[in-house]
Amino acid sequence: MHELSIAVQIAEIIVEEAQNAGASTVSKVELEIGSLAGIEPDAIELAVPEAFKSTICEGAEIVFHYIQAKAVCESCCSEFDPADHFKICPFCNSLYTSFIKGKELKIKSFDIIKP
Repeated sequence: MHELSIAVQIAEIIVEEAQNAGASTVSKVELEIGSLAGIEPDAIELAVPEAFKSTICEGAEIVFHYIQAKAVCESCCSEFDPADHFKICPFCNSLYTSFIKGKELKIKSFDIIKP
């Protein structure tokens, strides 16, 4: 379960940034996770609260924003929802496509409380 190591890294980043801002507590965390980021939603939802234990993030409200993958065809300019990383345009069968979104794994925001 690599989600736990990812959750620990998320916690470390938030704790460091919050402490640099003079926070005593993190009250809310928002994460964005793309459907093609290689993250299992159930696993990350269990791992993040565990990673937050015994840190200033413990007890924070955690909001997960799941982003559906979207790709665009460079030949016909059509946008479509790819099922996986192998993305052929369903409109013109072109291989010249690229992702617009769906591979995200980022901390969207977090709220802090200063003493």
